[in-house]
Amino acid sequence: MSTQLKNDSPLGLGTVLVGSLPAKLMTDEAPDRYTVEAVFTRQADRDEVTAIHDGTTRDYLSTRGYPTVELHVSDRRLEIYNTNLEELRDGLAQVIAEHLSEMTAMIRAEREVASARLNDASEREQARAAAVAALAESVTFSSSTPNADVDTSARADDWISEGGAARS
Repeated sequence: MSTQLKNDSPLGLGTVLVGSLPAKLMTDEAPDRYTVEAVFTRQADRDEVTAIHDGTTRDYLSTRGYPTVELHVSDRRLEIYNTNLEELRDGLAQVIAEHLSEMTAMIRAEREVASARLNDASEREQARAAAVAALAESVTFSSSTPNADVDTSARADDWISEGGAARS
């Protein structure tokens, strides 16, 4: 069964947007912590964006030694707040990459389970509808009287002559 992700590749990060870095880096006036923007390897879908923004991501980073780092998705970029290039190089980038990969796998698994449930429900509904149709077809309206072979067109003529039909 295929997943419902538009792209089956895990969500990842490519490069840092150098132009978004503070202009004073590697000077005496450089900030200790700042926002680093990185480009996703593909567009993040709605569920992935939600997962990145929820508390689970913050907890994940915190338990791995990065309690002040926050992530935010902005179009095809991941904004990594309260960090620096050295921290990213020395391990944070790998932690983020692992989290994105695990998150993608979890979302894919959840979608496959939901898809399987939907398929099962659809198959059950089709079987139920077929059973109802078969039961309806098994119903016969027949008379147990010996004159059951009487021409039904004669009955319709009687009905028309009695005034049961619409008159023009």
